[in-house]
Amino acid sequence: MADYPDIADHGLIGDLQTAALVDTHGTIDWFCAPRFDSPSVFGSLLDAERGGFCRVRPETDDYVTRQLYLPDTAILLTRFMTDEGVGEVLDFMPIAGDEPTGRHRIARVIRVVRGSMTFVGEIRPSFEYGTVEHADITPALGDGVVFSGGGQTLTVHRVGDIVRHGEEQAGTIELVDGGLRVRGALRAGESTGVLFETGGAAPARVSVDELEAMLLETQRFWREWVGRSTYRGRWREMVHRSAITLKLLTYAPSGALVAAPTAGLPEEVGGERNWDYRYTWIRDASFSVQALLGLGYRDEAGAFVQWLTDRVQESAGDESGPLKIMYRVDGSSDLSEATLPGWSGYRDSAPVRIGNGASDQLQLDIYGEAMDSIRVAVDHGFQLSHDGWTQVSRMLDWVCGNWDRPEEGVWETRGGQQKFTFGRFMCWVALDRGIRIAESDGRPADITRWRRERDEVYRALMTTSWDADRGAFVQHEGSDVLDAANLIMPVMGVISPRDPMWLSTLNAMEQELVSDSLVYRYNPAASPDGLRGSEGTFTLCSFWYVDALARTGRLEEAQLTFEKMLTYANHLGLFAEEIGLTGEQLGNFPQAFSHLSLINAAVNLDRLLDH
Repeated sequence: MADYPDIADHGLIGDLQTAALVDTHGTIDWFCAPRFDSPSVFGSLLDAERGGFCRVRPETDDYVTRQLYLPDTAILLTRFMTDEGVGEVLDFMPIAGDEPTGRHRIARVIRVVRGSMTFVGEIRPSFEYGTVEHADITPALGDGVVFSGGGQTLTVHRVGDIVRHGEEQAGTIELVDGGLRVRGALRAGESTGVLFETGGAAPARVSVDELEAMLLETQRFWREWVGRSTYRGRWREMVHRSAITLKLLTYAPSGALVAAPTAGLPEEVGGERNWDYRYTWIRDASFSVQALLGLGYRDEAGAFVQWLTDRVQESAGDESGPLKIMYRVDGSSDLSEATLPGWSGYRDSAPVRIGNGASDQLQLDIYGEAMDSIRVAVDHGFQLSHDGWTQVSRMLDWVCGNWDRPEEGVWETRGGQQKFTFGRFMCWVALDRGIRIAESDGRPADITRWRRERDEVYRALMTTSWDADRGAFVQHEGSDVLDAANLIMPVMGVISPRDPMWLSTLNAMEQELVSDSLVYRYNPAASPDGLRGSEGTFTLCSFWYVDALARTGRLEEAQLTFEKMLTYANHLGLFAEEIGLTGEQLGNFPQAFSHLSLINAAVNLDRLLDH
């Protein structure tokens, strides 16, 4: 097996249209362009031989590395310490803007701050998920190199080498094995860099001063954006890091939030639960509205709600339902699933899937999440157009006639449709929020029907979704399996957090699904989901557990559980989808759901602790 970094050993940089992962040894091993869901340029995280990479590190192997973000930014600083000196690499992506573009730049500023150090850099792109074996390479004398293949290009600009006492000193640059290799020796106070971009730009000589100016402009953007946050609670550093992460996962031209910037990272190393998460789930992104508004980011929340209502308008006549569960960031819905032939996968976790076959599943919960986000946005001043309300009304009429259908459920199981409790109570939420908007804003609607069906959903929840023998709400009708998705029943107002039925459900979950502060989604052995293997605890559910404890009045336990959860973040405060037995990050990384649930738990816990 090739040597792969831990999933946790990465930081995220991005320009609000795509993103890249940088590991603790200075390797960019995941980068897709021109969008999150485009083919990879660097993908060695999923196949060390085929995937391609950009690496900058000391020439010696005898070094210690540390990584951090510049405060309140998405600028990543990787430090290398040796007996001879201390060097730094600052990685960032200049902001791409709000219009779709093929031009995306990654800048790497290389410095020595103590002693001396010789750096070696290597750039080896692998286009179209590595299906282009040998990219064409066009040297441009001293200005740089253009790599091309399969319709993609990567231009490596020649940065003004090393700044030494006000003069530029040359290092060595050579083409090696289909890639580019750079070597340069620096002393304290000296700097150089790497700048490459997609989109077919001609190579150009770039000075270190120009690179530093890009750095300052990017730093200014992020600090101004973080400065807009209204959060003043107890966990400011972690909350703001989560907010920056959500911003990095947002496609600025449309306002859509991807679930994660990666594909194929396993829920179990060596297993088959390897999904492509570079798309916008209605569920995940809807929950982000509450998180963003909780921090004062009205523009970002409003942009997503507009994107969401546009999706409802476009798909209102679809017989399978007025919404799909996920879309590409531009709103299109072709997510055909395929596997990358020959790719080994992260630490032999195959297959590597591109696209997502779950996109055509019926998942009823998305209507509740969508309507809850719309209601929250309306309460914060978002103006729902007449056409938007008309389509929302049609969607709710559809929910009235379909809430009792079997479906695949929130966890996108591939083991057959069931009447899931989570889907049911989120249908209750959808109808409840629609009724509230219609009544408060004077909107025309068949409120009598909506209210009747809402009450029918409630009665079904309290009878067929309740297992009296277990003393708990179960995963689906006819089952006695518990499901951590039900942790947000009191959050959504379906049941009081002090109701004996809820307290009994929470107790049952604590006995079966909770391990210290960590929470499993469900037991796959008891509820087969059509896939082999197991998985780790689900970070989203762990933060939902914090919220459930707090609302139940167990504030000290909630605060301790929350603090424990923060210790499972990686060294930069980032979370993947899941956490393994020894605390390792599992699944796609970083995960929007994990970070938005952290924000929501922190904001709610602060509020309750302050009362």
